[in-house]
Amino acid sequence: MKLVIVESPAKCKTIKKYLGSEYEVLASYGHVRDLVPKEGAVDPANNFSMKYQVIERNDRHVQAIAKALKKSDTLILATDPDREGEAISWHLYELLKNRKLLKDKQVQRVVFNEITQKALQEAVTKPRDLSMDLVNAQQARRALDYLVGFNLSPLLWKKIRRGLSAGRVQSPALRMIVEREEEIEAFVAREYWTIEADLLKQEQSFSAKLTQYKGNKLEQFDINNGDSANEAEQLLINAAKGALTVVKVQKKQRKRNPAAPFTTSTLQQEASRKLGFTAQRTMRTAQQLYEGIDTGSGATGLITYMRTDSVNLSEDAIQELRGFISETYGADQLPKEPRLYKTKAKNAQEAHEAIRTTSILRLPNELKAHLTKDQHRLYELIWKRTVACQMIHATIDTVAADLSCGEGNTFRANGSTIANPGFMAVYMESVDDAKKDDGDEKLLPPLKEGEQITLSKIRPEQHFTEPPPRYSEASLVKALEEHGIGRPSTYASIISTLQDREYVQLEKKRFYPTDVGRVVNKFLTQYFTRYVDYDFTAKLEDELDAISRGEEDWIPLLRQFWSPFKERIDHTEENVKRSDVTHEALDEACPTCGKPLSIRLGRHGRFIGCTNYPECDYTRDLNGDKKEQEAPEIVEGRKCPECNSDLVIKRGKYGKFIGCTNYPTCRHIEPLEKPEDTGVECPKCAKGTLMKRKSRRGKIFYSCSTYPECDYATWNEPIAEPCPSCGWPVLTIKTTKRKGTEKVCPQKECSFTEPMEES
Repeated sequence: MKLVIVESPAKCKTIKKYLGSEYEVLASYGHVRDLVPKEGAVDPANNFSMKYQVIERNDRHVQAIAKALKKSDTLILATDPDREGEAISWHLYELLKNRKLLKDKQVQRVVFNEITQKALQEAVTKPRDLSMDLVNAQQARRALDYLVGFNLSPLLWKKIRRGLSAGRVQSPALRMIVEREEEIEAFVAREYWTIEADLLKQEQSFSAKLTQYKGNKLEQFDINNGDSANEAEQLLINAAKGALTVVKVQKKQRKRNPAAPFTTSTLQQEASRKLGFTAQRTMRTAQQLYEGIDTGSGATGLITYMRTDSVNLSEDAIQELRGFISETYGADQLPKEPRLYKTKAKNAQEAHEAIRTTSILRLPNELKAHLTKDQHRLYELIWKRTVACQMIHATIDTVAADLSCGEGNTFRANGSTIANPGFMAVYMESVDDAKKDDGDEKLLPPLKEGEQITLSKIRPEQHFTEPPPRYSEASLVKALEEHGIGRPSTYASIISTLQDREYVQLEKKRFYPTDVGRVVNKFLTQYFTRYVDYDFTAKLEDELDAISRGEEDWIPLLRQFWSPFKERIDHTEENVKRSDVTHEALDEACPTCGKPLSIRLGRHGRFIGCTNYPECDYTRDLNGDKKEQEAPEIVEGRKCPECNSDLVIKRGKYGKFIGCTNYPTCRHIEPLEKPEDTGVECPKCAKGTLMKRKSRRGKIFYSCSTYPECDYATWNEPIAEPCPSCGWPVLTIKTTKRKGTEKVCPQKECSFTEPMEES
């Protein structure tokens, strides 16, 4: 008997289908051991020796593997093909070896890029030894993360506030988001005007933009106010006399090539743009497609391994693709030779493949009945990109026409038509923050040099320059990849860690740094500049990659990192005061006592306070008006429902709220933002409905509208569906990292859960 070990039970099921009865397949359920969660787990004084312990929740799975191994003559370690998978296999091997369970057993390491019969059968015939280069690269990464976290986090507690933490890779990512926000805040908009001409030929309207004015090329800020724009409008109207003359027509043909097949980074970016998926949701769904879905004839792996920075496709995949394209779209839609792509990522592992479907013949619509909504949408995205990457280019006809408006004034009209869509008939790559085009995609009427075109209107348009956009998930992943920060397997965790630590918030799909995030970033960039430097972080990633290729040793790398880092920790602890970090001096005197004011970090964010505290307790909101305290804002058109006095907007320790001016005689208060009614009937009293509210600390919860008569409340969003198990009138929606989004019964004594399709 041969015992095969993989990471997950889903992968087990798929592999069992393809391997014969001589194989038993068990799951390790991820890593089986990790560093002991306390100081001293990595010992720099002892050549960076690392102390591991079995992960408690996985101990029973290790015992099951040990029991099965006694009946087996061969142990096959078949975890994922990257360094994380290699490390899982090595840790399990070390555990079993230490328990003396590998005596007289053959140990093999097999890797495969897709879970198909052919790939598995090839893999088991080509076993290899464990790669200590990959294992040591993962150990070095883990040791670095531990040394940074266990030394820098306590320092943040002392210098800023308790409960904070810092990470080796997350900190440069936080710096990106904060610096972008500071760029936006420092941005000063500039006014400029464009002049458009609305034209008409044979009942077809089109527009042209002024490019030359009074004999000079028109630059962006040449017309920068309304008076200049109106003056130009009148001059052009008078010069045109109702028509513009076509002076030049340029026709060109351009080619547009398809995008490369997906890598982890580009899949996360496209799933964010096209499907609205977070990076975590994308990777969770891709993992399910890779590990296998029951498509009616047992579990089948539908895509290749989803953690990769390679854009290679196997020869078999290319041949199947070319045959499918020829048969489905026509032989004229195939390039003469297969398309080969080169990755832009540094140190890409070209031995791996791009993310593709395991068979292009499995059409998305044919699989729809077997997939969840998320699975189908992501599979369809991967399928289309895989097909498109081997199709011919798109051919686009472009037209640019110059039209004169009197002497020295020229308008330009641009247009294009798709002569042959090629790959665009299947798939088009999206872009981040696309700017409005200048009409390039519009169709122009036939234009000939010398002809007069009717002028309908000269139209001045006011514009203002815009700051760079805040990062979305897609653009942040792209920026991380471009800077060489992190690797395919880490992008999703970097983003989720920043959110979990409440260093950033995602609002309208854009990242905003929180006050705490700003202060942590200021501390790190000021006192640990080198360690949040993009180039330093990228160079460290390159060195970890070099270790995985056997080109560098891992212990010297740790030693080289540790000595200056520890010196910096000790120096900062001794010489930096808490106020140096949490206070920011202002050139403004306190209106109460005349001492200087400063921006300070409190329990609920940044605020402006007097440096003479506690003798002077003057404070105000960071973004508030200087006179805010002296003149509270009256709520117009409303009176206190209890005493008929005026209502005002007040600020308390938990933020702004509405209160009565007759306080303390009248203690009526209400939230500034009205709670949102979910429309779900309260399951406890059946009289009120559940309202979406914010707790004092800003956390969302749902409670009965009849409070305080009914005190029913829940943290998770309620839905008006009875529990199929216990009959409770409502279910709630709960999202966790491990299980994703589920419908859950809120009753403690009921254990009902059910996966929920995300829209």
